[in-house]
Amino acid sequence: MLTGRFPQLRLRRLRKNENVRRMVRETVLTPNDFIYPIFVVDGENKKEEIPSMPGQFRYSVDRLPEMVEEVEKAGIPAVILFGIPSHKDELGTDSYSEEGIIQRALRKIKGEGSKLYLITDVCFCEYTSHGHCGYLECHGEVCDVDNDRTLELLKKQVVSHAQAGADMVAPSGMMDGMIAAIREALDAAGFTDIPIMSYAAKYASAYYGPFRDAAESTPAFGDRRSYQMDPANFNEALREVALDIQEGADIVMVKPALAYLDVIRAVKETFKYPTAAYNVSGEYSMVKAAALKGWIDEKRVVLETLTSMKRAGADLILTYHALEAARWLNE
Repeated sequence: MLTGRFPQLRLRRLRKNENVRRMVRETVLTPNDFIYPIFVVDGENKKEEIPSMPGQFRYSVDRLPEMVEEVEKAGIPAVILFGIPSHKDELGTDSYSEEGIIQRALRKIKGEGSKLYLITDVCFCEYTSHGHCGYLECHGEVCDVDNDRTLELLKKQVVSHAQAGADMVAPSGMMDGMIAAIREALDAAGFTDIPIMSYAAKYASAYYGPFRDAAESTPAFGDRRSYQMDPANFNEALREVALDIQEGADIVMVKPALAYLDVIRAVKETFKYPTAAYNVSGEYSMVKAAALKGWIDEKRVVLETLTSMKRAGADLILTYHALEAARWLNE
């Protein structure tokens, strides 16, 4: 509480110049806060620009070392890998194949001697022919993801990722019981030290459009509202996070970030648990589009936006801005 009043109390005294502002700054953003998403595709010598995400690319496995080196030089400690296989089927078998796109990517990066921390997205939408996040059960014309059968597929996927060299797995499908199932599978396979970063509160958001373009994961029909959360719900997010923590999650995530800062704050204050925020593709692309038009100062807007996420309570921020933001911060 304030103990004085104007004119004795003048809050502008501590805003006089950059030095004093730095000294009293409450929230400090650094490259250590970032996780950089990377899209991996089949083929050779590929670096494909993603039209809806200016400055972002899909890389073939053989081109990953150059990307990894760039991330390491920027001082970013971790990446999260998203695989886009050339072959897709109803079960998304490439996601748990020994020769799957992510498994090859992990071996390539580790084989080059990189010390970067490698996180894998664990889901099925990029791997299935129907674009949904698991085993699809249909009754007539009505189809939905079968939760419990999908858990069995998730177990196979995380173990294959761990065997290929993943340092952490990040399940994103919003299946009930997925954290308990994944923890059980990892432990049974001897990977007790592999942590789980759960997409604990993942909303059925309109902000994912550019990602679905990048990952070629748009559902062939319907949508994902039967398993991702309703954007109007707040208390449900806390219940989801509580369940994932009980089941063994090591980090919990809120996705998207910018439109859900209230949820990030509540999760951090309620659980005092390592909390990640995903600054998603739509948030990224809106900033890029406005910057290309000259309507905003991109550097200031990006750093202000990322700082807001950390100020809200995020310990980690998954963001496509990571490379640029790290360079700006390192200046």
